[in-house]
Amino acid sequence: MTYHPKSEFMATIQERGFIADCTDYQALDDALNAGMVTAYIGYDATAKSLHVGHLMNVMMLRWLQKTGHQPITLMGGGTTKVGDPSFRADERPLLTPAQIDDNIAGMQRVFSSFLDYEKIGNPALMLNNAEWLDHLNYLEFLRDIGRHFSVNRMLSFESVKSRLDREQSLSFLEFNYMILQAYDFMELNNRYGCLLQMGGSDQWGNIVNGIDLTRRVLDHEIYGLTTPLLTTSDGRKMGKSANGAVWLNDEMLSPYEYWQFWRNSTDADVGRFLKIFTELSVDECDRLGALGGSEINDAKVILANEATTLLHGAQAAAAAEATAREVFEKGGVGDDLPTLELTAEEIGDGISVAQLIVRTGLAKTGKEAKRLIADNGARIDDAPLSDAGLMLDAAALASPVKLSAGKKRHALVKLAG
Repeated sequence: MTYHPKSEFMATIQERGFIADCTDYQALDDALNAGMVTAYIGYDATAKSLHVGHLMNVMMLRWLQKTGHQPITLMGGGTTKVGDPSFRADERPLLTPAQIDDNIAGMQRVFSSFLDYEKIGNPALMLNNAEWLDHLNYLEFLRDIGRHFSVNRMLSFESVKSRLDREQSLSFLEFNYMILQAYDFMELNNRYGCLLQMGGSDQWGNIVNGIDLTRRVLDHEIYGLTTPLLTTSDGRKMGKSANGAVWLNDEMLSPYEYWQFWRNSTDADVGRFLKIFTELSVDECDRLGALGGSEINDAKVILANEATTLLHGAQAAAAAEATAREVFEKGGVGDDLPTLELTAEEIGDGISVAQLIVRTGLAKTGKEAKRLIADNGARIDDAPLSDAGLMLDAAALASPVKLSAGKKRHALVKLAG
């Protein structure tokens, strides 16, 4: 992109690597430079927590507010009942209203770590599209909104086209999703003067639909901005770890495990991740990312501390770093490691170490745990573990036992009580 933005927000996110595409750079930059702009990102409530894959866009909302504008976090209480088909191979499982409300409550806790919903002048807004979607009259909606959508054009969007090209079924229910998302943008523009929708690059078609609909129905100019699909330097999708999704709620992933995720970044990703997931200056991010040898590990600790502080607070970040130093440098147990507590009844006459490796999340299946042990990748209390059939009884677990998978993943098992 050769455009040189005048607004602080656009200059910041361009320099830090947040921009994939924009519907009108010049007009959006002018609007941002002229006064406070309200912008939104939508989040369907498909899980009880956001994960690291959402974090780039959450950070963009944070920068929006820090540069004087108003972010809206739009919860998809209505659209979750349909499910976004974008780039999916199959239809999402349908959730009950109670499940959706429960998921929204979990996700809202994460947003409050990054956004200020009580800030004087430009408070963040938490909205739910069920407020307007739940009460739509179907015939009126078809007549007033549906007539503005060309099925031919909808079929040409890459998110839909890729599904049809693979001859995978796309239900009429899912096909309506992009109409509902377009309607959201129009409603937010009408109700709150929202000028901008942001999202991942897979949302481009949905965003453009909303811009077109708003122009046709309200005759208002609004804009779209997308972030790139973020992958690690080795080509993996951002937000996945050996144990699955890297959740942002501490009930689903401990602050220590979250800290470890960032500490385990590959050398080539450190500079880029510092720019996107921390608020350190760009010059400092470049300096840290260029470090070589063992010094890059110091940069990774800074990345882990900064990212963990934003989500869980400085105290949690300091505790995670202290535990890591205890575990890695001193060979200790560490107070903050993920811990599995078992009752004497659960242990019974004994429980196999392979089963404990699965129960602690260090392996997904017994087969994977046994392979880890056979490949000399497992340790118990820092000693090599070679016997997958080793049984531990209540007496053995009276003091905590440390299990390790490789050099970087550890957990404790102890007797409850």
